[in-house]
Amino acid sequence: MQHSIDYGPAYAMLTCNFEAGESIIAEGGAMVSMTPGFEITTTAGAAGGGIMGAFKRSVLGGESFFMNTFTATAAAQASFAPRAPGDIFHHPLDGTTGMKVVSGCYMASDGTCTVDTKWGGAKTFFSGAGLFLLHVTGGGNLFFSSFGAMRRVDLAAGQVFTVDTGHVIAFHDTITYTVNKFGSWKSTLLGGEGLVAELTGPGSVWIQTRSAHGLAEMIVPFLPQPSSS
Repeated sequence: MQHSIDYGPAYAMLTCNFEAGESIIAEGGAMVSMTPGFEITTTAGAAGGGIMGAFKRSVLGGESFFMNTFTATAAAQASFAPRAPGDIFHHPLDGTTGMKVVSGCYMASDGTCTVDTKWGGAKTFFSGAGLFLLHVTGGGNLFFSSFGAMRRVDLAAGQVFTVDTGHVIAFHDTITYTVNKFGSWKSTLLGGEGLVAELTGPGSVWIQTRSAHGLAEMIVPFLPQPSSS
């Protein structure tokens, strides 16, 4: 499968060119366009894990319960895009090192990739980054998206990198992490940062330049308030 990522970093779109027999699994609603020559199968747990895996991804991970598998019956093309304006990153998995992807950032994968849901730690419930992470393993192409532009940071063994939890997109599963308060409790509660993730290498972490949680907080004061009557 040949692919290209165009129109980034603000409005990125993934375009894939398939030969007969090639396929890709995509989040429900991610398809933008396609040519004739596809057989489309919609199933629960298409990316691995069966019904229970689909349930965890949907209810706990914030992803779609159903996923679509696009299988080419002839030479064909399809394009995909994330829900939020931002960038798309392609990461080939080698079957040894997996990826942990923050809820809402997984977009598509092919090959033998399996998507499961992992507990992100109790503190993440208060972080605005979601309670669960998606753990993608296997071999094949993984595509994930950001809100805004995307930056990759490579960490050496033992190197620590601190990120606001709302800006983390994905990281190698060789990285360990903890969720901590931002400085003192006063700074955490009044400084506007909330909780931060401290990630320790080796591996790479991807961060986004904007936070959906931050955007929601900015919009809320402008929304109409319900009548007290």
